[in-house]
Amino acid sequence: MLSLFSRKRQKPSPPLTVNVAEGYLPIESAHSLLAAEHRRQLLDRIWQYTALSHAQFIQLYLNPIHRYAEQVQQLPASETHHHAYLGGMLDHGLELVACSLKLRQSYLLPTGAAPEDQAAQTDAWSAGIAYGALLHDIGKIAVDLLVERQDGRVWHPWQGALDQPYRFRYLKGRDYHLHGAAAGLLYTQILDRLILDWLSGFPSLWASLLYVLAGQYERAGVLGEVVIQADRVSTAQNIGGNPSKALQAPIRSLQHHLISGLRHLVQHELKLNQPGAAGWLTQDALWLVSKTVTDKLRAYLLSQAIEGIPSSNIAVFDELQSHGLVESTIEGKAIWTALVAQGNWQQSFTFLRLQPALIWGNEDRPEPFSGTVSVAADDHPTETTASPAASETVNTGSRQSPSQPDPMAMEDADYLDTLLDMFELKESEVSNASSAGTLEISNPSSDNPGQAFLNWVKEGILSHKLIINDSKAKIHTVCGSVFLVTPGLFQRYAQEFPGISQGTDQEIEEWRWVQKHFEKLKVHKKRENGLNIWTCQIQGPRKRAKLKGYLLGKTELLFGTVPPDNPFLMLDPE
Repeated sequence: MLSLFSRKRQKPSPPLTVNVAEGYLPIESAHSLLAAEHRRQLLDRIWQYTALSHAQFIQLYLNPIHRYAEQVQQLPASETHHHAYLGGMLDHGLELVACSLKLRQSYLLPTGAAPEDQAAQTDAWSAGIAYGALLHDIGKIAVDLLVERQDGRVWHPWQGALDQPYRFRYLKGRDYHLHGAAAGLLYTQILDRLILDWLSGFPSLWASLLYVLAGQYERAGVLGEVVIQADRVSTAQNIGGNPSKALQAPIRSLQHHLISGLRHLVQHELKLNQPGAAGWLTQDALWLVSKTVTDKLRAYLLSQAIEGIPSSNIAVFDELQSHGLVESTIEGKAIWTALVAQGNWQQSFTFLRLQPALIWGNEDRPEPFSGTVSVAADDHPTETTASPAASETVNTGSRQSPSQPDPMAMEDADYLDTLLDMFELKESEVSNASSAGTLEISNPSSDNPGQAFLNWVKEGILSHKLIINDSKAKIHTVCGSVFLVTPGLFQRYAQEFPGISQGTDQEIEEWRWVQKHFEKLKVHKKRENGLNIWTCQIQGPRKRAKLKGYLLGKTELLFGTVPPDNPFLMLDPE
């Protein structure tokens, strides 16, 4: 861990108000400003998302963040809206970086490029997105505020960092759109020449970043969209907004068309809550018959002369899932199998599951179904997770949806955990990008199936296709070693390369076949009792569960420098 993160953690002081009339605020160093507990947690999370070495992280992320902290000091992010307290600009900037890097994991960039080019540009695109997010609102300190030094002189941020105590006030009658164009005055003070030289070597990324820094998000493509989504999440969390609404897509994007089409169909065309219907509304979810609704959705969008609609249902499922418009099963699939029952009538269907608020918002919705919708036994989870059991009955009671924590519980939860939950992406959203055709990685060549699996894991970590130390990850670092979750990681491999055991005499599930060949490599540690599988305890702010998996004997098989241990996992010695 960086020394910055390893200091004794202290709870941050409650945020002060922005009403600074007479007194002057002291100048603080970047180390002092970033020493607060919640900011250290954000820095920890940012490092985890980058998967860079210590030295690379300092050069590409920590140094610019230090310069940003020195520049914004304790200035707020707004006068009366979000992060309107001393230090709010710094908090908002760090939250945006963490959010954007998390959201970035569902994109393979540059879009449409060859897989080898995407892999080669992974770190550059991640950094570019992070810089766009960090500098998103920095123009405010140049055009929204009047900052006065203690000697009475007005301070302008292009003069360099503040060098004496200061006070500030918001300018009356200011142009609320001007700050978006003002970032160009300041970003060269945050990003050094070496970083700018590096980024300029990637023309598509460079153009998108410059458009974001000029406030022209409509021209910035995916980079602009990710920054906007991250901003909405951070803002919504701070002002108590709705996270599902915070992630609504920009107008004219494919996801906007998909959700608009679903709203039209459900509200005006589809029958609900009766035999022969295309959907059932319970207290917790809207269950839409997958094939019927997807066919109708495609037909409706085509009738509206909307282009770019996928031609197959599977591709539509991928789009809906990758944009978070439908909920995934515990196995990460878009399709649920469930039994609908009412009185003496019952029938099984395959469903897409949506949050009702996505369709109706604050509008009046139909009465909930008086029967039950029960998830089929086939959808049982295949491993122990922190999520609720997939086989539970979804009924018309007042039970809170697993994806929507009780509001009172959220108030008591740590704010950072709540923030990160809001934009937490399922592992399937990363893999779905591959199945949609944007990235195809061939099975890493090896005559040994176990070694081929290990090659795939290493390549996935390097390309950021496989995430580590995240709540949905199948790879963690524990006790200075690497923990490979079973059966999840092996199932993921078998799903990407179906038929890998063909031509053998084995009549077992393919993931088990892969796992047996992995064990034959003898690269994993065995427990004292001779067993192969270890158990990790998960201890999060609101979750307690167990994971089972293999512990590697040699970390260099996957990592040059092992990332810090996952602080929420503890190896069970028994």
